[in-house]
Amino acid sequence: MTAGTKPFRFGVDLITPAPRTAWVEKCRKAEDLGYDVIGVGDHLGMPAPFPALVLAAENTERVRLKTFVLNAGFYNPVLLAREVTGTDQLTDGRFELGLGAGYVKAEFDAAGIPFPSARQRLDHLARTIEEIKKRCADPDHQPRPVQQPGPPLLLGGRADGLLTLAAEHADIIGLIGAAASHKMLLADATEIAERVEFTKAALGARAAEVELNILANFVTVTNARQTRLAELHQRMPELTTEQLGVLPTVLIGSAGQVAEQLEAHRERYGISYYTVIEHNLDALAPVIELLHGK
Repeated sequence: MTAGTKPFRFGVDLITPAPRTAWVEKCRKAEDLGYDVIGVGDHLGMPAPFPALVLAAENTERVRLKTFVLNAGFYNPVLLAREVTGTDQLTDGRFELGLGAGYVKAEFDAAGIPFPSARQRLDHLARTIEEIKKRCADPDHQPRPVQQPGPPLLLGGRADGLLTLAAEHADIIGLIGAAASHKMLLADATEIAERVEFTKAALGARAAEVELNILANFVTVTNARQTRLAELHQRMPELTTEQLGVLPTVLIGSAGQVAEQLEAHRERYGISYYTVIEHNLDALAPVIELLHGK
């Protein structure tokens, strides 16, 4: 690892609600497999983020806990600041705050919340960030966060406005390498590179400080890399097998091959922090073991 290169971190986003015992078992398993971060999303039908993360903290020792990501449009900024600082306090400073502008209109409708325009959602996210930062910095604010000046902030998105906001405020920027409409569409390597370059330009002097995160959508540890890539191409014909094989969102190959892919992506894009969804919890484990053992 060259000077200035960030070490790898690996997170898993747990999306399936479970009774207490099963939830605790999942969290302990993630830690035992070497994951660095346990995340919980913010969609209706998924686990309630804050209690789920506090319970995870009570039953693990090392992993950090993150929201991946909260829909800022669901929250009053002042009340959300209380949840954030209280969660940081109850997790002994292991909390990372992931925020997004919100994008699923059906969830706003189900919650009885008007669905604002993209500009309004971005403005609300900016106000939310400012309020949380202000409360974290206030020595009289209670609950008092353990981390000062507050938990690390992750902002995730792909549009210019959100990435510009992230460049101003975030400690971690979550790049979006896929779009979901009626079917998932993966961004190709050129699109991802363009978004990374835009982000780094917006960061300016902060580029060396900020961690870049991406969600790996497809993870398969196998000795039949080309066969599995060809199968994925059948599902996603928009990209060729060769194009799929060079994406940071597609990690397919032996543990050694995937590790080499991750090192190449870190060199090309600066991405060092990878997240997978719960169903890939076991799949990435051999790669984590290999890379963390270096």
